[in-house]
Formats: sequence, structure tokens, C-alpha cells
Amino acid sequence: MKANRRRFLQGLAATAGVLGLPGSARAEAVASVEHFTGYPDRFGMLVDLTLCIGCRKCEEACQQTHQLPPLAEPPEDQRVFDRHRRTDAGRYTVVNRLTRTDPDLPPVFVKQQCMHCNEPACAAACLVGAFTKSREGAVLYNQDICLGCRYCMIACPFNIPAYEYHNPASPKVRKCNFCHARLQRGDLPACASICPREALTFGKRSDLIKLAGEIMRKHPGKYQDHVYGITEAGGTSWLYLSELPFAALGFPMNLGTKPFADYTRGFLSAVPVVFVAWPALLGGFHLFSKSRSAPPANDPTSPAEPHPTP
Repeated sequence: MKANRRRFLQGLAATAGVLGLPGSARAEAVASVEHFTGYPDRFGMLVDLTLCIGCRKCEEACQQTHQLPPLAEPPEDQRVFDRHRRTDAGRYTVVNRLTRTDPDLPPVFVKQQCMHCNEPACAAACLVGAFTKSREGAVLYNQDICLGCRYCMIACPFNIPAYEYHNPASPKVRKCNFCHARLQRGDLPACASICPREALTFGKRSDLIKLAGEIMRKHPGKYQDHVYGITEAGGTSWLYLSELPFAALGFPMNLGTKPFADYTRGFLSAVPVVFVAWPALLGGFHLFSKSRSAPPANDPTSPAEPHPTP
């Protein structure tokens, strides 16, 4: 109870700080995020989809590294590919399979996770700065100041941030953090360190762009004449090579080259922030009062709570 109360009060203080900012200061804060093009030596990941075999070792390593629940389906269980999956609060990365119409051709496996945009839309949309772009290239989330407004989920062009709807007391936004703690120790991200086919190449983003060009020149006609992530939504830290059109693999193709953070300028700087932050603030009061009035979890007379619906 004390921890939940403290977190709520921290969020309340953060909201009060935002509400107290003059319009010019808010506009300046938003602009500073929107025009941030990333650190020049930031890292990235190059994914060669022609090498991925769908072993899902990357999923397993991610779960273990971030102390997430074990995989519901073990890596060797191919039935998991019978349905399309997306990342959620308990899975930071997933691999999906695309079966081709020609049965003689092997399927294509596509790994999905946070793209770690150069100019993150989630950071620009966040009212309290709970999302930041690190020097290593990772887009990080600070749960201690998050208001729970979930505007990051709306802003993300890749539909990545997930919310802990099952945790009404102190829910958090969840997503891949590029194994930031490992990067600071000089280690590879967990998914890249475990990939048996070396479909994931980690390094400086600028070097990966050059490497992608060299691979395409070395194998003319094998790959699409495009590296996904160089320009999409202003550029991302994760880059993809594919022999099939990216649209056929489910990649959003209507993002343009302008950072999505730019689209928040007219909204967050022009609309009074009280109208944006007030729903999150009232939601915090509701959750806090609910946690105080709820009977103890071991009280046999307390009615069962329905599972919250997203």
C-alpha cells in the first residue's frame, strides 16, 4: 500500500508540474524532443529476414533477461505460428511466420519488437518525459513518473507500447528496452547474442546501414532494393533486409520519412495541457481510492474482481 501510494503521489506531483508550465515552456519542451535526431554514435540492429529460421530463441532469451513469464509455448512448438501474434506487456518480442503460396518455397519469419525510433513519437507524446532516447540508441521508459495516460500507445506508428491492464494498482507501460543494461556493460542484446543463424547484427547504426548496402550489392536480386528503417517515420534503430516486399510481411508502409514526433507540435503546444492530463489524473485518484477501500486479498468475504478489459 505504501509503495502504491508513493507512486501515485509521484505521478500527481509530475502532473502538477506539467499543469504549471506556461504555454511557451511546454512548446519549447515539445520542440526539443521533436527536433532531436539521435546521438551520432548510437547503436542499432540489422535483421536479415532471409536468415531467420523461426527458432524463437530470441523470444526465450528476452523473457529470461527481463524476468518475464516463461514462454507459454516452448520454442520447438511450431503450433505457435498458426496465429499472428504481437508484443504485449509480457512479451517484448515475437516472431511470426508468413507461409508462401508456393509450397516449394520456405516460409518467412519476421521478428517484431520496439523499433527504437530516432525521434520517438512516444517520447514526444508523453506529458511528463517518461520516455527518453539514450545515447546508446534505446528508447527508455521511467515508470516512476508515468501518469498512465497511454498517449504513447496512440502515438507509436508501430503499435508497440503495451499496458498492464491486469495490474490495476500500479500498471506500467511495457516494451523492449534494447537490453539497455547489457549495452552499458558492453554486452550484446540478448536476442542478438543467442541467434544461431546470426540473422541479427548489432553495431553502430551508421555502420549497419553501410553493411546492409554491401550485402545487397554482394547478392544482386536477392533482396528488396530497400532497407526498412533507414527513413521510415524519420528513421529507426532497427533495420530490416528482406527478399519479399515489406508490405507483404505486414510492415507499415504509409509512415513517410517525417518523424512522427513532428505531428505532436500542433497538439501539445496548442491545446491546454489540462485537457490532456486531466483524464490521467482522475484515473489516478480512482485507482488510489479503490486500492484503499478494497478488502484484504485474503478476505474470503470479498467478491471476485472482474478481469479488466483493455
